[in-house]
Amino acid sequence: MSSDTTASLLFELGTEELPAGPLAEMGQALCDGIARGLNDRGLLFEQASWFATPRRLAALITGVTRVAPDINEQILGPPASAAKDGDGNWTGAAAGFARKQGIEPDDLELIDTDKGTRLGLTRTVAGVNISAVAGEIITEAVSGIPVAKRMRWGRGRSEFLRPVQWLVALLDNHVVPVELFELQADRFTQGHRFHAPHAIELGHAKDYQEALRHGWVIADFSERRALIREQVLKIADAEGSVAVIGDDLLNEVTGLVEWPVALKGSFDAKFLQVPAEALISSMREHQKYFHLLDSKNQLLPLFITVSNIESSNPATVIEGNEKVIRPRLSDAVFFFETDKQTTLASRQTRLEGVVFQHKLGTVADKTQRVTALAGWLALALGANSDIAKRGATLAKCDLVSDMVLEFPELQGIAGAHYARHDGEDNAVVEAIEQHYWPKFSGDALPTTNEAASVALADRFDTMVGIFGIGQVPTGSKDPFALRRASVGIVRILIELDSNLSLHEICGQAAKGFESGLIDNDVATLVTEYILERLRAWYEDQDIGVGILRAVLATGIDNPAEIDHRVKALSKFAESDAATGLAAANKRVANILAKSADDLSGPVTGGDLIEPEEKALFENLTHTKQALEPLLAQGKYSEALSILSQLHAPVDAFFDKVMVNCEDADLRRNRHRLLTELRNQFVSIADIAQM
Repeated sequence: MSSDTTASLLFELGTEELPAGPLAEMGQALCDGIARGLNDRGLLFEQASWFATPRRLAALITGVTRVAPDINEQILGPPASAAKDGDGNWTGAAAGFARKQGIEPDDLELIDTDKGTRLGLTRTVAGVNISAVAGEIITEAVSGIPVAKRMRWGRGRSEFLRPVQWLVALLDNHVVPVELFELQADRFTQGHRFHAPHAIELGHAKDYQEALRHGWVIADFSERRALIREQVLKIADAEGSVAVIGDDLLNEVTGLVEWPVALKGSFDAKFLQVPAEALISSMREHQKYFHLLDSKNQLLPLFITVSNIESSNPATVIEGNEKVIRPRLSDAVFFFETDKQTTLASRQTRLEGVVFQHKLGTVADKTQRVTALAGWLALALGANSDIAKRGATLAKCDLVSDMVLEFPELQGIAGAHYARHDGEDNAVVEAIEQHYWPKFSGDALPTTNEAASVALADRFDTMVGIFGIGQVPTGSKDPFALRRASVGIVRILIELDSNLSLHEICGQAAKGFESGLIDNDVATLVTEYILERLRAWYEDQDIGVGILRAVLATGIDNPAEIDHRVKALSKFAESDAATGLAAANKRVANILAKSADDLSGPVTGGDLIEPEEKALFENLTHTKQALEPLLAQGKYSEALSILSQLHAPVDAFFDKVMVNCEDADLRRNRHRLLTELRNQFVSIADIAQM
């Protein structure tokens, strides 16, 4: 499209420094809002780009049609049958409709619809001009930016995440008249706070990126992110080391700078005596530094910081960062050495002063329950019960250590170090550290059955307790992270290929609580909640919800068993026989649901008259014999392959046999035949639910 028919729309919201975390989301939301406003008004565009830096959110939409196409709009009135009375005069309904539209009844037309012929009219609505609605679209988009907590500034009543300092709104080279936050939009943006602390005039909307680049601002978040990664990797490569970047830290650092300059710093190697996790936590969480590893994956006394200024004396910037990190690392050394003077086990009594949940008691109470449950789970999983119970006893003791009080993210990690220092069995050490695994989606799972027992016990105790006192998580509130706990439970049990049922474990967990404290139905409630989480789990694997629904319809609640059946059924669903058999099973289910006959007895061979029902009976007899050993061994793919052979005889049966015949004996026998068919399928999954 030519420039005569299209335009470029730019909007920038200039602010005081925005928090790094939500920056990208806010920039994307602003752009999406403007794009949506254009689409809603029939204004097409070629490209929508968003920008976000600590001091600005912006969107540039190019190739916007200047005028939306006209729209032919049909306005429907009363039915044609109600248009005129018996004398051929317009009815009150018709006349009233015409009057409302500002026309005479004779000007109405007949319009055919799905619900019959109606009176109506067709009008041409002129398409809107972008210049007339641009300000309105921008205002709507700004109101849709997700802001967790708003603030006011100055004497005004406007609210936003941070004080708004300037607005830019351009349609090509013309200022769009927009007033927001008690400011009028113009064509002046701001450069880098230090390198270019002056207003920058924009001649055209398309000048935005390059004009800011000359003002020492890289406005494109993705470009800035890629540049930071490139700089960090280059420094690491020069050191012969590996930089641990991580998407979360990279995004956060990108949100902190407008002109990134990566610099290498160092710290005294003596600090390496402290657990590496503590040092890494100090660098990543507190200083937003990238740490470096050697070829053996060991922490190096080096870090990379990203400055928001291109200093003429980078050594000074580096020295400043080294000076800042030194006391943080010294604190870590102090806490570590102080904590080691007291055994982990001796901290147990201090847990009595830490509240887990006011109705469910202290962390000491929770530890006691988890220890008992971990021992039971270990026995069920063929693990060492004593190791699991010892790990559970010590698992939460580091919560009252100086290291964890200062660095909460080191829970479990610190405890493992202290347990190792105290001479605890290595399996106990692993159970302490790994009982928090997996911490997030895709995270590692516990590596031993003892550690898995503690991890499961901790999660089940929390879920049963919280559900038991009626604090079921909602869409917006999940303070105990029960969704994440559920996914962790599912992943662990599937990985272990355990035969444990969720309801059984929940029931065992419930025994740890005082009588009358928790709801009697809690095992059922928690089981249903965990099973519901499986929906997203399998959707992430591109397995449809119908597959899961079919398996769950059998009533099993063993995640490992569910997983075996889901995987087998998912593969079966791709076969030619699956669709037909699923439809047949739905038909069978409907027939049996309406049957008043006694379906509990066996099929009577003498009452089989039609060749097709005899053939189906013979096939069912054969498949039943073939299925039993396969089901006993959990070979569900092979079992479904056997069942798929029923496709032809089932189709023939329904084509040729009158199921609900007049003869009561024949009808009952045929219903029992269908019951046998259904029973064979639901031994794996209710494919009627697919």
